[in-house]
Amino acid sequence: MLILSGDDVQSVLTMKDAIDVVEEAFKQFALGNVEMPVRASIALEQYKGLMLTMPAYIGGKLNALGQKVVTVYPENIERHKLPTILATVQLFDPETGDCLALMDGTFLTAIRTGAASGIATKYLAKSNSTCVALFGAGAQAEKQLEAVSKVRRIELARVFDPVTQRASEYCERMSKKLGIDVKVSISPQETLRDADIIICASTCRTPVFSGDWLQPGMHINGIGSHTLDTRELDTTTVRRSKVVVDSRDAALKEAGDLLIPIAENAISSDHIWAELGEIILGTKKGRTSDQEITLFKSVGIALQDMSTAQLAYRRALEQGKGTVVKF
Repeated sequence: MLILSGDDVQSVLTMKDAIDVVEEAFKQFALGNVEMPVRASIALEQYKGLMLTMPAYIGGKLNALGQKVVTVYPENIERHKLPTILATVQLFDPETGDCLALMDGTFLTAIRTGAASGIATKYLAKSNSTCVALFGAGAQAEKQLEAVSKVRRIELARVFDPVTQRASEYCERMSKKLGIDVKVSISPQETLRDADIIICASTCRTPVFSGDWLQPGMHINGIGSHTLDTRELDTTTVRRSKVVVDSRDAALKEAGDLLIPIAENAISSDHIWAELGEIILGTKKGRTSDQEITLFKSVGIALQDMSTAQLAYRRALEQGKGTVVKF
């Protein structure tokens, strides 16, 4: 079995390759070649934490089997100086069931989540998009902006985070990394000014902006919230948008951004236009005009993890990374 540390995983994965392999995984999902139960969860109220178990098998070209165990602790950064999201991934041989690899999943989770947003942006954002509004400057934010910059010619990003120092550090780091202008924003409304693409990657439990502020043609990636009673997007935003999800089953079980408006009778489940895989496969159309407001609501699904983990495993073998152990 190959053991891959977080540094090992980071050294073998690029965003471009992650976007390619995750796009193929979503395509296989739309073709019916994925076995993936909705993840099981355990809430630890006393610690304000959550543990999730996410297994999947991807057939077709990828042939990947495994599972991720992920924990989400929003207070980790301030209280323990740890990331909000921590994860471990197991990868198995589909033919024998043998465990091929055990790897740190924290970086993998960030890059695969960014990859999904990059794919959604590729199919749903206006082709001439140049300006990004980003809510949240935490662990997910770096890969979100990087992914979007891989599929659109981004020139400016405005970043709003309640922790101003964190936002400032993020802007300085990402300006250097991406070679674009990344600025701290002083308010949610200013953040949206002139934006073509909106990224919601916060740990907020309530909406981060008003849907009344949206302009025709905007595209939104909502990735921060994934529980029944939390949402980054208000009802107006959801109602005004063409909604695409990673998985209908998962979204209708976990996405408070959609479930709260449904409970309010503001929309029905039919308001979900498509799954991302259907857009990729071409059985449903993505953006059809520059006036549409489009929304990709992602709760994160195991096919993203297994496709990315398999890629990391292959690259690690090729490059001699990691440590081989025997049980």
